Amino acid sequence: MTENLAKKKVWWGHDGFRIDTEKTIYFEPYQIEGGPEADLILVSHDHFDHCSPEDVAKIQGEKTVIVTEKDSAKKLSGDVQVIKPGDSLTIDGVKIEAVPSYNTDKDFHPKGNNWLGFVVEIDGVKVYHTGDADFIPEMNDLEVDIAFIPVSGTYVMTSEQAVQAARAINPKVAIPMHYGAIVGEEQDALDFKKALEGEIEVRVLKKQ
Repeated sequence: MTENLAKKKVWWGHDGFRIDTEKTIYFEPYQIEGGPEADLILVSHDHFDHCSPEDVAKIQGEKTVIVTEKDSAKKLSGDVQVIKPGDSLTIDGVKIEAVPSYNTDKDFHPKGNNWLGFVVEIDGVKVYHTGDADFIPEMNDLEVDIAFIPVSGTYVMTSEQAVQAARAINPKVAIPMHYGAIVGEEQDALDFKKALEGEIEVRVLKKQ
């Protein structure tokens, strides 16, 4: 099941993904040209490259549900459900758990803001999107199958720190993100993959 789901995703660059299953699920739509209408949109925090109302509008329909935190909710419209770390809910059979996402050695994403990472269970497979995070202690307690992990440094963890995070999370598949749009280069993703060779399967996606 993990392998099937791992093939059903699209990456636009930065932190944006679409997963195509029975439901169409978007994470952090930013700088997209459009796409299939969303059943579910997940937004981790209100920075412009994560909470982009103009991009959300391109894929939002009457039945689209947006799950986000309180700051982003003020910028979005429609069926917006506000959660905080520790909350969980199920929408049309998709289980969503909100987990902490914050910086440990910089001030761009303070823990006190209660911004989000997501663990989403789809067809029995747990997918983890860290949001804009460093390697935080809470990652040691997760049990997930697929993990989207930032590697660029500056606003999030570096590729070296991401290697430590991946080892702590220990997913079946790790997918590097947060590069190629604002900060970070593909080399960050390749370094991440090389460091984990023989330990964790890493897939470096091509931007679509």
